Amino acid sequence: MPIKDDSVVKWTMVNGEKVPEIVVPAEVTITNTKTGKLYGSDKEAEDDVANPATTTEVHHIRRDVKVSVAIHKIIKSIAGSL
Repeated sequence: MPIKDDSVVKWTMVNGEKVPEIVVPAEVTITNTKTGKLYGSDKEAEDDVANPATTTEVHHIRRDVKVSVAIHKIIKSIAGSL
């Protein structure tokens, strides 16, 4: 089950100057490569590894991250039309 993180443009101060801090949309999928189970969080995967009733080991956990970036839209939102 993918975990979605929506994009945000925040402003932060660096050396006294206000600069954009860009966070792009990301979708994280955590999968057990041995069983195919999809986890809803890192904690759920960690709990499965720690559970002595399962054979899941840490190397069975795979984390895929899909990042979507439309950089031209980000630049336009910051700089405006040039």
